[in-house]
Amino acid sequence: MRTFLLSTAALAAFAPSCALAADPAPVGELIVTATRLPTRLDLVTAAHVIDQAELEARQTPFVEDVLSTIPGVGVARNGAFGGLASIRIRGASPDKTLVLIDGVPAGDPADPNGNFDASQIQTADLARVEVLSGPQGSLWGSDAIGGVIAFTTREESGLRAEAEGGSFSTVRGSVAGGVAAEAYAVSASVAGFNARGISKAAAGTERDPFSTVTANLGGRVKVADAVQFDGRIRYTDSDIHIDGFAPPNFLLGDTPDRSTSRVWQGFARATVDAFGLTHRLSFSDYDIHRRNISSFPSQFSGQRQVWRWTAEHGAPTDLTAFVVGAERTATSADLSGRPSLDLATASAFGVLRHNLTDAVTLTGSVRYDDPDRYKARVTGRLSAAAQLGGGFALTLSAGQGFKTPTISEAVCDFCFAPAVPLRPERAEGYDARLGWTSADGRVALALTGYRLLIRDQIAYVNLRYINIARTRSTGLEAEGDVRLTDTLRLKLAYASLDAIDRATGLVLLRNPKSSGSAALFWNQGPWGAAFTLRGESNQADTALDGFSRTTRKGFATADLAGSYKVNDHVTLTARIENLANERFQEIFGFGEPGRAAYVGIRLRD
Repeated sequence: MRTFLLSTAALAAFAPSCALAADPAPVGELIVTATRLPTRLDLVTAAHVIDQAELEARQTPFVEDVLSTIPGVGVARNGAFGGLASIRIRGASPDKTLVLIDGVPAGDPADPNGNFDASQIQTADLARVEVLSGPQGSLWGSDAIGGVIAFTTREESGLRAEAEGGSFSTVRGSVAGGVAAEAYAVSASVAGFNARGISKAAAGTERDPFSTVTANLGGRVKVADAVQFDGRIRYTDSDIHIDGFAPPNFLLGDTPDRSTSRVWQGFARATVDAFGLTHRLSFSDYDIHRRNISSFPSQFSGQRQVWRWTAEHGAPTDLTAFVVGAERTATSADLSGRPSLDLATASAFGVLRHNLTDAVTLTGSVRYDDPDRYKARVTGRLSAAAQLGGGFALTLSAGQGFKTPTISEAVCDFCFAPAVPLRPERAEGYDARLGWTSADGRVALALTGYRLLIRDQIAYVNLRYINIARTRSTGLEAEGDVRLTDTLRLKLAYASLDAIDRATGLVLLRNPKSSGSAALFWNQGPWGAAFTLRGESNQADTALDGFSRTTRKGFATADLAGSYKVNDHVTLTARIENLANERFQEIFGFGEPGRAAYVGIRLRD
């Protein structure tokens, strides 16, 4: 892994970014890239894009707080400041969200369910966040049942630095620099965060510190008009103090436990224009090492390597565009010395988009996945987008997804009953989106209805893993983006969710029936501000014993961030989190901080 990282240290991917411009722009001009084939945002039923300018306006240190404002996306963490942050999309369990960082799959192969922990993804080096809701198996293969989240890191140009400090002895900062030209680019960044924190357990009294450092290095070079090489490496090192279930009562409370993790990831890619197609050949590697320091210490490691080739033709504005490709994914893990195995999958896929008329666009995708240890799967997706006139647009889609058993599930780790053969989980989802955009592009509204069905879901029952669970999620997602004036922008989001286990009739855990957010952005000369309000209704949760069910109360919390641009090189920042000092919990029994204040400075060359 490190040999690969060193060999690509001078390469990085070009990361496009959008700005919160003062002048309104039609929503259709935004492009989604996580669809494999770059597509206008208004042609996708459930896609959301958060750009670099919005990330900076919110001043949010970690991406988990941004994701929680997207309709249909829920983020629940086991306590503030580094607690495990699990992402749920449309009621699907966290292991069914596929996360990509610069196109590199980032799930933890050593985790029993293959979950991705979003708690350590800092926003300092991010240029763009994209979310695709609903089954995306025909695009990305296994794991993309609830949806896909794609992070794109920055290509730096010039020098920049940031520093901030405040409540809970928090200090964070970043330094970045780079040179970017048409023929080449090279950039690097380092971002760090350290806080004394609060008790992870709401009933606890001791502070649980958290520290993390992320380094990013990459570049690109164009060696000929038709040939370009690029790549990127990223390293994250974290140390988190956690709470657990200590004897003799085994209820959630203060413990001296800690968790450390080191993650290396990166890719190298060659892009060649030939025979009327843009060919891309890439190799990516994701390597994670975790260590749990407690009364029962353990170490885990996992690795995922992906070889990928694609051939693409057509731009988002062309009458017809398509992409075809093939992949080979190999996954391995060390489960703290317990039995393990290697999993690999060979895949082929294709996406085609065609404008039947100026008002109607069809998009179809199909994928064939052939896991070495399981039966091959074919998944598909079809969508149609129609401009109805008067600013209205209707988009319909139907898609499939699947998820192969993880390494832990396949070897029946921690099983105390005879193992049984497992089948991949299957899913199908349906979407209908009605959108309206004003003639001047200042107002964009949308309402999306969906249904997600999951079959053969794997669960740990009677001391072993079996295919038993069937779940169903139905819901509505409403959103609005309004340019109130040239200096004021309002973003609204609301989601209603009904997620149940069809086998038992019980509501799925940690899925609030209602959630929503409102964000107001203001820019006037050198001044800028962002006010964000977020709330969730009651949700079914796990009690303090870690087994029985209970109810976590709903909450509403508000944050305020402001900035003042002293000159072209210096900007002063300040933010207040939890303005009303709300006492709330994202997960029952785990602590969240009260009101907190921070001040900082941004420097640009």
